[in-house]
Amino acid sequence: MDKIVLGLPKGSLNNVNRGNTHQLLVDAGYEVRGYEPGQESNEINIANDPEIKAYLTRPQSAPVELNRGMLDIAIIGEDWVKEESVNIEEELIRKIGDLDYGQTRLVVAVPNEALYTSLSDFFLANKDRKKPILCFTEYPNITSRHFMKNEGYREVFGDSIPLVQVRGLSEGDNKQVQIINSDGATEVYIAKGADLIVDNTQTGTSLKKAGLRVLEIIMKSSAGLYAGPSCAGRKMDKASMIFQQLFGAIKARKYFDVKFNVSNKNVGEVRKFLLSNDFCSDEPTVVEGTSFSQVNVLIPKTKFPEMLKGIKTFGASAVVREDVKQYVK
Repeated sequence: MDKIVLGLPKGSLNNVNRGNTHQLLVDAGYEVRGYEPGQESNEINIANDPEIKAYLTRPQSAPVELNRGMLDIAIIGEDWVKEESVNIEEELIRKIGDLDYGQTRLVVAVPNEALYTSLSDFFLANKDRKKPILCFTEYPNITSRHFMKNEGYREVFGDSIPLVQVRGLSEGDNKQVQIINSDGATEVYIAKGADLIVDNTQTGTSLKKAGLRVLEIIMKSSAGLYAGPSCAGRKMDKASMIFQQLFGAIKARKYFDVKFNVSNKNVGEVRKFLLSNDFCSDEPTVVEGTSFSQVNVLIPKTKFPEMLKGIKTFGASAVVREDVKQYVK
């Protein structure tokens, strides 16, 4: 098999305080060189898996590279996949699986003082203005499609297509509504005269600092492993294995590995207690000794305090709790 080409995200998905994809790869068992947050190289070495060739890629670029066979698979947010695919009839990029991190919302935002209660309200309130409506965004394709489906837009502008401008290139026949591509820090364009923006936000903090509020949520997004048309046959088998390792590391973060001792006379009751309350993933592992037995369970972190309280009533001692690095079911 030719090496499978993996795109790893630059930016917030590899930020230690947000996504930290590097740590996910390490937890999944990969020896990664050249992808430490803030010190990423363009070519990344997966030392213990010679079947993977990895490159650093901007999230905005990864779907483009997937569609053209420059990457076989990539870790990216669903919002960027949709931005690349929204105007393509054939579904070229396939989601192998969601990785349950990097959650964000794609929103329409306006100044706090704006009186609009919805996007429809915005278009209807501005139907008679002479000056063009300006919207800045890193998602011009999604934004154009979303506007055209809006009832207020359709009432005012019918089936006309907003003018979309990406640097010197432009298309669309409705010059009254102009969607202009930004290259980041989109929220600052309101202060420069834009009427609204479409941007992604995790907490909404940057929008609030810029004096903006969310008018409407377009979509919710999270990181996933995606495959392009070149990922087929044995490459797809390999991609599925990579996903299982990554997802196993994600899932493991929700569990504790707990060991404790209990007298042999109480083992049966403890086992029944753990199973009846779903305090173990499948069933407890019991290693019997002369007078005491060691019990081992894999338990969701949210249930640990309740379980600890319960096993103490059965005389549990020497309780050891450890984090789990990998959980493949």
